[in-house]
Amino acid sequence: MYRRLSSIMFPIVAVLLIGAVYWGYQEHQDKNAILIKAENQYQRAFHDLTFHVDKLHDQLGNTLAVHSASTGSHRKALVNVWRLTSQAQNEISQLPLSYLPFTEAEDFLSHISNFAYKTSVRDLTKQPLSDGEFKTLQTLYEKSDEIAKDLKRMQQDVLSNNLRWMDVEVAIASDAKDGHNTIVDGLRSVEGKVDGYPEMDWGPSVASLYQKRTIKLLSGNKVGPEDIQKKAAQLLGIAPADITVQENGKDTEFESYTAVAFPDDSNRKVQMDFTSHGGHISSLMKTRELGSQKISFEQAKASADQFLQKHGFKDMRAVTYDTYQNAGTFTYVSSQNGVLIYPDKLTVKVALDNGEAIGLQASDYVYEHRDRELPSPIMTKEEAKKTLNQGLKVTNEQLALIDGEMGEEVLCYEYTGSINGTIYRIYINAENGIEEKVEKMSAEDRKAAAGA
Repeated sequence: MYRRLSSIMFPIVAVLLIGAVYWGYQEHQDKNAILIKAENQYQRAFHDLTFHVDKLHDQLGNTLAVHSASTGSHRKALVNVWRLTSQAQNEISQLPLSYLPFTEAEDFLSHISNFAYKTSVRDLTKQPLSDGEFKTLQTLYEKSDEIAKDLKRMQQDVLSNNLRWMDVEVAIASDAKDGHNTIVDGLRSVEGKVDGYPEMDWGPSVASLYQKRTIKLLSGNKVGPEDIQKKAAQLLGIAPADITVQENGKDTEFESYTAVAFPDDSNRKVQMDFTSHGGHISSLMKTRELGSQKISFEQAKASADQFLQKHGFKDMRAVTYDTYQNAGTFTYVSSQNGVLIYPDKLTVKVALDNGEAIGLQASDYVYEHRDRELPSPIMTKEEAKKTLNQGLKVTNEQLALIDGEMGEEVLCYEYTGSINGTIYRIYINAENGIEEKVEKMSAEDRKAAAGA
């Protein structure tokens, strides 16, 4: 009987064993194929990074080599610097550096990229490179040479010793600082050198991109948790006891408060953020589920307008509208003496099932809003209008203050019109007639901005 049973089971077990071995072999082969593909991608990204940083150093040298009055050559070289830096940033993002601090090197490349772009897009015939900018370029040329040489040394080690980036990923994940992994040590060396570079003068246009918002930019005195509790309760029309307040970033420049109402009720929960100075509300979010759309655009717009009026946001004008998952989002900017102030921006989200305002994002408005001394336009609307494409059918025109390419606020004429079946907003500098910005608009955007 046992002999008979074994004669039946043995072939079955043998087949199962062979199948398991084959399946394991296939899994191993597939895993190896994935690892090889990942390794090849890492190697390609690293060698491309080394090449582009070396070329970046050459382009910075080209910028310094030509005559100081050669604005055309400067523009061409700076555009190439911007292109190469952008490529290097992209290649760094492809390397397995999630566990390795490489932020200083990435930030350095980001500053170079923005410096080159901001400098190249301006009219160098009217505003040539300054002595300070030439000094910055000289410093960048010297420092990029150091980084390029370090990367080349790493590249030589990788090629001569057949080093794998997959091993690097394991070493970084295990925080093997003393493991003497050549690539990890090289990357940490680059990061350390960049971190030790002296502070450079990037100019106001680049510095403004990295300006951190702090309490110094806010009006009002510092408030406490009890003040926030009362403000949040008043805003929602409920008792202060129903509000819990959490302090964020205490004793730092990023101090703020988060107030939550009804935290255990998903259909009533409301979360709000307030600044520590002045107790200004910077965001609000209600997390309830939304039903199907039942209200019109006009009703949603009226609800958003009323919400802003009720909570002290005055002289706001809607400029865009978007819908997503039964909610409509309006973007507003402030208005001063009839001029739209785009830096003073906020958004209001409205539930399209009943028109309730369920979201507010007002950080830009809170930090940027102030009474400005607006300049008078040098050009008239008719003069500025002549710079537009003759085929553009203009339907609305007004003055607007926007953030320019160089980081400064620029007074413009804003023209809304259509051409080739598409609606555009075009901003013409009210001082010199230069086209500062072009934005494509949707029909909903124009509807939201009607009357603005």
